[in-house]
Amino acid sequence: MATFTLTCIGDDRPGLVSDLSARLHAHGASWNRSQMARLAGKFAGILLLEVPDARADALAGELAGLDDIGLQVTLARTDGPDPDDVTGAEVLVDLDLLGADRPGIVAEISAVLARERVSIRDLVTDVRDAPMAGGRLFEVRAVLEAPPATRVEELRTSLEAIADELMVEITLAEAH
Repeated sequence: MATFTLTCIGDDRPGLVSDLSARLHAHGASWNRSQMARLAGKFAGILLLEVPDARADALAGELAGLDDIGLQVTLARTDGPDPDDVTGAEVLVDLDLLGADRPGIVAEISAVLARERVSIRDLVTDVRDAPMAGGRLFEVRAVLEAPPATRVEELRTSLEAIADELMVEITLAEAH
């Protein structure tokens, strides 16, 4: 089996996922993991798929032709072990952040994580109206993957050092 990571983006419309999934199914591909969302009128997604080796080239060719229906697709072969699989030695940490929206929050938080050698395994962000105070709130939910020797308290201390400057509340908890 060939494994691919597929990214796609196009103007949102009914049937877009159906068009994509029908082509995958026609080539015997298995839709494994995905995350997809509508963002500012665009439909964007990423998915992990497997297809029989003998059909991989034909599938890649057909997916390149989806521009005709308004869907830009990028396909990257990712055969081999899934680097997202946790070996059990990593420390998984849930991060929740909430604060006043402003540019740079993700850049500053991710810089601290990079210095601590912590990877972002899953990241979901949103901006919403602040119901009582007015303005906008920025919210982050993430699953982090830290090296085996990482202590959550030390990571929390590193993030809290910039939390006041960013005017955000950060909650960390070891994932179970």
